[in-house]
Amino acid sequence: MDEKEAPANQSLLPYDSWAAEALRGVAVAALAHVARHGLPGGHHFYLTFRTFHPGVELPQHLRQRFPEEMTIVLQHQFWDLAVDEAARRFHVGLSFGGVPATLVVPFAALTAFVDPEVQFGLSFKPAPAEKADAAPSTPPTEEMPPPQPETEPEKEADESPQVVSLDAFRRRPGTKE
Repeated sequence: MDEKEAPANQSLLPYDSWAAEALRGVAVAALAHVARHGLPGGHHFYLTFRTFHPGVELPQHLRQRFPEEMTIVLQHQFWDLAVDEAARRFHVGLSFGGVPATLVVPFAALTAFVDPEVQFGLSFKPAPAEKADAAPSTPPTEEMPPPQPETEPEKEADESPQVVSLDAFRRRPGTKE
């Protein structure tokens, strides 16, 4: 292919993956801070990740319930949060239906990070390697929807997902809380 046939706007540098990696680094830094110091003030995190991504470890009942994507909430009831930057993953203990579980999530599996306390959120496109290894799912879009947290993991009797709008956590102008 000669120069005239090559697309003019196609980069030979992987800017998209560099930017996604840098943004994931913000989520990783927040997790590492909380692992060392705990959650400050009213901060809490919604972490959405692809459950089929290589390296994700979670109990089989959760994998069956969330075959593609899962959102966890780190707020009041979690333990043993640890960030392993060398292995490029984190692990955390959570309770689902009163049953404790440890989840291991590679950073590359993250698709969204939200801290509703300060109205901060990031969404991530799957990395090229994730697309090749992924189980069949809907194709990635430019704008990923905000995470839909499982707000009360203890209630497993109703298997339908509970959707909570992040607007419920935003401060209204003129209010103190």
